[in-house]
Amino acid sequence: MATKPQAPVKLAILDDYLDLASPHFQHVENVDKVVFKDTLPAWSHPKTTDADRKRILERLSPFTILSTMRERTPFPGDLLRQLPNLKLLLCTGTQLSTFDLTTAKELGIHVAAVTGKRKTASDIRKGGVHPTTQHAWALILALARNVAADDRIVKAGGWQTAPATGLMGKTLGVVGLGRLGAAVAKIGVQAWGMRVLAWSENLTQEKADAVAQGLSLPVVDALGGGDGGAAGKGEEEAKTFQVVSKAELFARADVVTIHYVLSERSRGVVGESELALMKESALLVNTSRGPLVDEDALLRILEKGGIRGAAIDVFDIEPLPQDSAWRSLKWGQEGRSQVLLTPHMGYVEESMMNAWYAETAENVTRWVQGEELLDRLI
Repeated sequence: MATKPQAPVKLAILDDYLDLASPHFQHVENVDKVVFKDTLPAWSHPKTTDADRKRILERLSPFTILSTMRERTPFPGDLLRQLPNLKLLLCTGTQLSTFDLTTAKELGIHVAAVTGKRKTASDIRKGGVHPTTQHAWALILALARNVAADDRIVKAGGWQTAPATGLMGKTLGVVGLGRLGAAVAKIGVQAWGMRVLAWSENLTQEKADAVAQGLSLPVVDALGGGDGGAAGKGEEEAKTFQVVSKAELFARADVVTIHYVLSERSRGVVGESELALMKESALLVNTSRGPLVDEDALLRILEKGGIRGAAIDVFDIEPLPQDSAWRSLKWGQEGRSQVLLTPHMGYVEESMMNAWYAETAENVTRWVQGEELLDRLI
């Protein structure tokens, strides 16, 4: 139970790029609210300077309550220790690896993470209805069908310049067969009869079979895995979700889609050696986290046209710096691979964003009134 404050509480709403938050907080009383629409550099990033950290402290220090949007602003312990006025940290979603909850508890900072379930019919924990599942397939299809490139060409006065890549019967490599990876894989199987190869550090065939069963898919692939790989040795060996080594996945897949959890251990899990194994006709899609892929290695592969294309929604530094190598109109030209970029939109769906802000505003009201918080973690 929070203690009811006497004076107006200082609240900062961070990283509201699209200016969606304010209407949800209009009814909240006894609060002085400031909305920040930009994001300062991440406190612990190697490229963050002392001057950057000074700006972060100047921005955050005055506030008693900080409302965050996903992991746009990380809160490591070193930062939390320098925010003496902070009493309540409000988070959104379920991925909180960049928030040092142990230090927050030591410092007496309350933390709550709303999921949006109360304000929408969707459950963010169910991969099949997660916005990122939709976005992953939007990127796969847009890249395979040349949507962005053809749109640009037609608007400039041109017409057809390259054939699209069909997905029927192709091989989908899924890096990380969790709720999102499995949901993406299921669509590939049911919509286009794709053969699915799966890998993660601790994934076994038994676990993958259980995932398939949980999604009401057969354990055995009726198509027989006929892409010439290990699954093609016999129909009885071809699984709907075939577990293979990481190297085999990258060597055989026509489309690689990444759905891995970022940690210090998984940082760079897709490196130069994996990328070098990919077919020249292959596509790479990342809607998970930027640092999972060695960004410099990927840029080198794409610059020389080593694969057909990549669709990237997540980056090492977000928002992308203006001088980022990604910000180029030369992709797809002079031997370069096609590159399709989106600004970390995997979860940025109107209904979900509004649900998060509505539940966060309710938590601010509860805090001000001295009531128990929704989805309180600490």
